[in-house]
Amino acid sequence: MKVNEGLDSIYGLHAVAAALAAGELAELWVVPERQGESRVRALVEQAQSGDLPVIETRSGDLARKVGSDKHQGVGGLLHPLPMLDLPTLLAGLEGKAPALFLILDGVLDPHNLGACLRSAEGAGVTAVLLPKDNACPVNATVRKVAAGSASRLPVIPVTNLARTLGLLQEHGFWVVGMAGEGDKSLYALDLRGPMVMIMGGEEKGLRRLTRAHCDFLAHIPMEGRGGSLNVSVATGICLFEAYRQRHGVGCGVGREQMPGKGEA
Repeated sequence: MKVNEGLDSIYGLHAVAAALAAGELAELWVVPERQGESRVRALVEQAQSGDLPVIETRSGDLARKVGSDKHQGVGGLLHPLPMLDLPTLLAGLEGKAPALFLILDGVLDPHNLGACLRSAEGAGVTAVLLPKDNACPVNATVRKVAAGSASRLPVIPVTNLARTLGLLQEHGFWVVGMAGEGDKSLYALDLRGPMVMIMGGEEKGLRRLTRAHCDFLAHIPMEGRGGSLNVSVATGICLFEAYRQRHGVGCGVGREQMPGKGEA
């Protein structure tokens, strides 16, 4: 198992609490004058009970460490995220329930990426794949928005997305790309089998080469004149439709059935 390079910091009561609960913190930083506050004191006690170093620091110094003066008296140093490689993950899926992968192709905003990771964990996604050359890195902002999901959910960087999609298809996965002009409705697809769902970036959507490797292009039916949805909102809708189907709520009624890979 590899780890991504560098260490990041995080700040704020909610973000630090989530990171602490997820085991993401290497050390807790706290402003002494704020330790009398119940929420800060609770974080300190939780860190001490887990033998996590608690380092007192002045408010100004903490602001410089985390890059913000809105730290609410707490911050922390994050462990680097563990990174699995795709072949290892695929080998571990044999004999298990059909996997669901999320690929974010060109999502560059850290708040969108963090929200997508949080939805992915909630919807039971097996892993999230991010192109190395066309994605926001999983930095401190992403991890703060993800509220611990970035540590609990495998996030796999891939160098060549087209080759990765081919590999997944060889392993029996169907690839669904979400695009406004997709010819199929999301709700007309059977999403219960081994599945890869691809969401495009904020401005350009799915790249041409990515589209070419999709088995299906689908859209989210909608009314109004608002245009496309924010990518994190669209991701949540798509993933929880897959979750709904996979957990037996109205599955298979009026849907186009996907044959197993290799079947006519």
